[in-house]
Amino acid sequence: MSLENETISQNVQEKSLYDYQTRDLNRIFEVMQEESNDFNLLYQLPTGGGKTVIFSEIVRRYAAQHQKKVVILTHRIELCKQTSNVLSGFNVKNKVINSKVKTLPDQDEYECFVAMVETLNNRLSDNEFELKNVGLVIIDEAHYNSFRKLFKFFENCFILGVTATPLSSNIKLPMKDNYKKLIVGDDIATLIKNGFLAQAEVTNYDVGLTSLKIGINGDYTVKSSEALYTNSLMQSKLLVAYEEMAKGKKTLIFNNGISTSKEVYHTFKKAGYNVRHLDNTAAKQERKEILKWFKHTPDAVLSSVSILTTGFDEPSVETIILNRATRSLTLYFQMIGRGSRIFEDRKTFQVIDLGNNEARFGPWDQPVDWQHIFKHPDYYLENIIDDDLLERDFVYKMPERLKVKFKKSYDLNFDVKAEYKKVMNEGKKSFTVIERSIAQHSQMCIENSEDVYDARELIKELQDEIAFRIKQYCYCIMNSTQNYKDWLFDEYNRKLRISFNGKF
Repeated sequence: MSLENETISQNVQEKSLYDYQTRDLNRIFEVMQEESNDFNLLYQLPTGGGKTVIFSEIVRRYAAQHQKKVVILTHRIELCKQTSNVLSGFNVKNKVINSKVKTLPDQDEYECFVAMVETLNNRLSDNEFELKNVGLVIIDEAHYNSFRKLFKFFENCFILGVTATPLSSNIKLPMKDNYKKLIVGDDIATLIKNGFLAQAEVTNYDVGLTSLKIGINGDYTVKSSEALYTNSLMQSKLLVAYEEMAKGKKTLIFNNGISTSKEVYHTFKKAGYNVRHLDNTAAKQERKEILKWFKHTPDAVLSSVSILTTGFDEPSVETIILNRATRSLTLYFQMIGRGSRIFEDRKTFQVIDLGNNEARFGPWDQPVDWQHIFKHPDYYLENIIDDDLLERDFVYKMPERLKVKFKKSYDLNFDVKAEYKKVMNEGKKSFTVIERSIAQHSQMCIENSEDVYDARELIKELQDEIAFRIKQYCYCIMNSTQNYKDWLFDEYNRKLRISFNGKF
């Protein structure tokens, strides 16, 4: 490398690398010096911490020191292009190996190659395609398991995996089987404190998730999620949450399932909001156009399915809505991380959680013992709190906007568990609890209505509380079957409606 290029690179480095990035970079090079040339190292840094910048400087420095080439592997074409651009900013001569690249007669001209897993696997499986003089392989988003198939081609190389969450996406294939050591970077709280990430302001809406099924990958199935999140109650809850907390703000909504996302699109469109839908079936040009619209539209609402969890960087996002539940810690961090970039003067962003995710995993910025999770992933996964147990601790709080609608009522509270104990002590049948709950709701509606039609309209505002009371009652009588809950919910509403007869 010429002196001129060396100077330019130093300027880029000085401009781009922060103290914590330089510190981690030096720790990585120390391991490279201490260990063998075929060592596998894993590096963790939160989303938004600048992993691409760090490994671009690693490539620049490694190529200069060792006169060997570097291969960077990603799982998405967008990540290839982003990585290539950052590398060019560090004056690293690089080439993207995409579907159009069939041979590499000019490979001596490059210091680094950036490739998607599937593309490179197909090329290297062809005996006529060969990458020469490779000493270092960097794997972006290393928690994905698709990279394992390429390890056999780089058995004599130093492999550096980079991820925000060193927990495998496949519970049967732990990362400790492929990486011998983990280096942990600054945590989210430290990056927020030092001004590198924005602070998340989280609002939780308790959701009944016991109807969700867990699939073989350890997360909730799309089918059971679609059944819950496409229903009118959940769509209404989502719209109310948006209108209460995020109306007019640039909002990114994550869903589990294309049908749910399309339903969200129709719900918001009908309500008059500026909304688009995006999933992985969108053509390349359509996706590009939608993301451009999202970038330049201040009040944009983008409903998406998994596609924007990685490789998507839009710092102007103001609100993240988790319109789904997940049992994947990785996905939890990725979704919230999409809003964590510092943008202009804004140091905070908003998270609306409609999947009990914070209750399941804890706050996004709390410390995580990644070393323990890396070494004992089974222990961590087995101890994720069960939804049934999680929901037992919920306490329903009537939103302020609803309290206004019931302002003529003296007491809005009804403790199902306390009432159940009282009913049992009185020697009455347990269903008396439901009857007393209906009577209290009936009185609230009557007191705050001019006629029976007003009262019936107010029932619609009580659906969340009714569902909560029924769930608490079912815990008391130890009957948690979904069929019984559904029947009781319908019966409750029916009896509440007829309770107004003759009262006006």
